[in-house]
Amino acid sequence: MAADPKSKRAEGIEVKERYEVKDPSLFRVFLINDDYTTMDFVVHILENVFHKKPVEATRIMLHVHKNGKGLAGVYSREIAETKMSAVHELSRRRGFPLKCTMEKE
Repeated sequence: MAADPKSKRAEGIEVKERYEVKDPSLFRVFLINDDYTTMDFVVHILENVFHKKPVEATRIMLHVHKNGKGLAGVYSREIAETKMSAVHELSRRRGFPLKCTMEKE
């Protein structure tokens, strides 16, 4: 009688499977400067979408203003995409062209 091919124990062979769990890739979310979005609105976005304290939000906003782009946070892909969508939606509602991008870390 032949052994069940799925059962390696029947043949005297024990199979051990190893799984490697990797941390999810992280993505940096950057705000992009434009000539129309107010500084107050950028601070509002940083405080409410990215949960930055007022002093840090102001520092990031000034960096964006002076350098053209600034890091808002580092997140997993799904969270980064959700935050980008929130920024774009809130900006559209308020009539601002504020954009953000994400880059793999």
